Amino acid sequence: MSYGQGGPQSQWDPWKPHSQQPWNSGSDQTPDWAALAEASEARHKRRRLLFIGGGALATVAVGTAVAVAVVSANGNSQASNNPASRLPATADIPGESTGPEPSFAPTSAPPPLDPKDFVSSKTKDTAPLSATGLFPGTQLTMGETVYKKGPTADTKNCASAAAGTLPKVLTANGCTRVLRVSYTKDGIAVTVGVAVFDTEAQAAKAKKQADSKSIVESLSGGGVKAFCNAAVCRSTTNSYGRYAYFTLAGFTNGNDVTPKDTAVFSTGDDLAEFTFRQIRRRGEAQASAAANE
Repeated sequence: MSYGQGGPQSQWDPWKPHSQQPWNSGSDQTPDWAALAEASEARHKRRRLLFIGGGALATVAVGTAVAVAVVSANGNSQASNNPASRLPATADIPGESTGPEPSFAPTSAPPPLDPKDFVSSKTKDTAPLSATGLFPGTQLTMGETVYKKGPTADTKNCASAAAGTLPKVLTANGCTRVLRVSYTKDGIAVTVGVAVFDTEAQAAKAKKQADSKSIVESLSGGGVKAFCNAAVCRSTTNSYGRYAYFTLAGFTNGNDVTPKDTAVFSTGDDLAEFTFRQIRRRGEAQASAAANE
């Protein structure tokens, strides 16, 4: 019985693992080197084909990723239909500007007009002026105190509206007009006198020259009894702009005013404060009108 001679002879396939390589039937059992070389070359060719195919697939994958990245950067949910050839060339894409940045001249709002300027000289203080315009209505309320308005007066003879040393002071400083009004409350009366000058300097000088004997003439009538003709009364002197203003407060029954009569003092102070506010409002109104022209 012989071994190794029967059955089909095994076929060697270089691409199948564990297949047996054929040998020559000669007695020297020498390998077929030509067949081995051909098989090795076939393996190398197949490996190169696999590498080339894998590289092409990788290139397609990278291109797809770039296209998706471009679409995402553009904020679109769908891919663009524009071919790559329609994209702008590098030379057409604007680069960073190297020119100087635009500059703008600083701007500022004009300063507000000063109301006092409009009541400091007759050249600017041109609004209508009257006693009823400066002291309107039939009564005056200061805080919780209500004063009843009495008579008014308006004269260009400044000395006739003053008493004591005031006529001389007004005349010396060029007073052109005196406006007066009286108010009463609970047996107390007060007269306010507003002397008008051409300039602020004249009004300030008149205020400085006035003394304790420089008083405005009390104004009675229209339900207001005569007061401060012979009795001691309390007076004040102030100025604002081209206006000097004076108050004279006392009792309508002829009694003298003493330091303990605080009601008389507060009445004079209230009317002095109101007069200041009215002159200032006059300046504010004219400043506002000038700003809107």
